[in-house]
Amino acid sequence: MKKTAVIYWSGTGNTEAMAKAVLEGMKEAGAEAVLLTPAEAKNFDIGSMDAVAFGCPAMGAEELEDTEFAPMFDACKGKIQSKKIALFGSYGWGDGEWMRTWENDCETNGMELAHKSVTCCETPNEAALYACRELGKAIAE
Repeated sequence: MKKTAVIYWSGTGNTEAMAKAVLEGMKEAGAEAVLLTPAEAKNFDIGSMDAVAFGCPAMGAEELEDTEFAPMFDACKGKIQSKKIALFGSYGWGDGEWMRTWENDCETNGMELAHKSVTCCETPNEAALYACRELGKAIAE
């Protein structure tokens, strides 16, 4: 059984809903899965996971949340380079630039995304939640 994790930050609940859908997908694929906030992830052995999905909404000028999520993600980079990882999150303005920047950051740091990132504008609709479940299944298989 693969060991997987979903680590997310959510300010309004939109990215949290997406995280829960990713977790459902992981479990549907038969993986052992855990849902964590950045604070919980600080004391978690992320290196023991086979796959990790990270979720963060766009903040400020299309960037990752910078007080909890971004520092946690930066601290994880060296531990997840050989893992299956995927990204997801919601935004309320712009065109998703924060996700493209995040994907580029992953590539620059030697991380390969195992699935196409999932984004949605504002509250995730059923299509976005389905895409999140599929993301979870794909990286857990």
